[in-house]
Amino acid sequence: MSGYILAIDQGTTSTRAIVFDERQKVVGVGQKEFKQHFPKSGWVEHDPEEIWQTVVLTVAQAMEKAGIVPREVAAIGITNQRETVVVWDRETGKPIHNAIVWQDRRTAAFCDKLKKKGLEKTFAKKTGLLLDPYFSGTKLNWLLSNVKGAQARAAKGELCFGTIDTFLIWRLTGGQSFVTDATNASRTLIYNIVENAWDDELLDILRVPRAMLPEVKDCAADFGVTEPSLFGAAIPILGVAGDQQAATIGQACFEPGMLKSTYGTGCFALLNTGKDIVRSKNRLLTTIAYRLDGETTYALEGSIFVAGAAVQWLRDGLKVIKAAPDTGTLAESADPSQDVYLVPAFTGLGAPHWDPDARGAIYGMTRNTGPAEFARAALESVCYQTRDLLDAMYRDWRREGKETVLRVDGGMVASDWTMQRLADILDAPVDRPIILETTALGAAWLAGSRAGVWPDRHDFAKSWARDRRFEPKMDGPTRKGKLKGWRSAVKRTLMAA
Repeated sequence: MSGYILAIDQGTTSTRAIVFDERQKVVGVGQKEFKQHFPKSGWVEHDPEEIWQTVVLTVAQAMEKAGIVPREVAAIGITNQRETVVVWDRETGKPIHNAIVWQDRRTAAFCDKLKKKGLEKTFAKKTGLLLDPYFSGTKLNWLLSNVKGAQARAAKGELCFGTIDTFLIWRLTGGQSFVTDATNASRTLIYNIVENAWDDELLDILRVPRAMLPEVKDCAADFGVTEPSLFGAAIPILGVAGDQQAATIGQACFEPGMLKSTYGTGCFALLNTGKDIVRSKNRLLTTIAYRLDGETTYALEGSIFVAGAAVQWLRDGLKVIKAAPDTGTLAESADPSQDVYLVPAFTGLGAPHWDPDARGAIYGMTRNTGPAEFARAALESVCYQTRDLLDAMYRDWRREGKETVLRVDGGMVASDWTMQRLADILDAPVDRPIILETTALGAAWLAGSRAGVWPDRHDFAKSWARDRRFEPKMDGPTRKGKLKGWRSAVKRTLMAA
């Protein structure tokens, strides 16, 4: 059997399809951006049909660039933006509304209402999540409550609910497979991560009919076979994981205590806690890292809403850079005597604060502050937020006697300046892998190992290779002063919310 694996990486702003060969090397890539819809302040939507079209297009592009035909693909792995919600007609496959994106804040008031009823502890105990608009459940409640006839139709079994993976698998298999995996299910607010099952009490609270829910499978499983007419061959779908869990797998963080952080639109740090369900006392999330062969591995997660999005703001909002790679060079030229802090709460603050009402703020500006200082502040904000997450993680789960090493991936890690500053702020080594496509690689490994053409977990972990390690160089007093300034800026921002 051919060892080619196709990974579909459906992200927040673009869709990528990547072909890996039997040595886990990238041999073909297709990418297509799609439109972001902002119908109201704080609302973010995607057109599911446009997402579907980008998947079909990029898969064809990737295979063409790899110089292969569909029958040479042994399996497909899918990774996706998590928490984004789609509801569609079971008969026609047509969505009843735009997808509501993970960044969307429209359900903030509903979350507050549930909190006032004392329900956050119930959700946290069962799902490991907090009551925040970020997660899928309240978005689904909004769709059922606001799309005419949706609640009644869902109760009759006429509608299907899914995160993006489920919607894509449905389309890829011609409606034959209505499934998700444990990682995506664990982000919905209605999945019990202790029992590994949809939870009737939570479904009742959010008024979600069980009839509209997909079957939940392991991350490496038989998810169905593509319609031959789509790509010219029937290809099995054998791996699925939400993007951050897929990155954890792609970084080979299989042992308890291993830690990765992904820097894309947002930033997401996951700490593998093994079989232990660690209940955070610092407002982190307890989530499923992956489920393989029926055995669940858990993680602590910290979610930052704005990472690469801050660079996009510099480019598209302030127009102080023409392209993202310019940011590091500009930041390097900033005046070292100016301590400018950007708190990028453009869509609220995520972990460990979880304040959906917070908004972005800049502190420390003088008449001499210019584009270089803005660039440095934007990049440093990602480093400071990561430090906040790691501090919270190690208050919840301490690894005695073990050095903290952060494995990083995502678009921002290509910047040497940013990675060096990250190591400086963390006071810990930062490892950048040779293969930066770790999210897609994780999905590909799930599919490839299931197909029997890629190595098992142990050998895959041995193949992980480092491109560069960034060691901290900043002196202790400077680091301490910078962190003090950052924490003051965050405190002021939260007080103003």
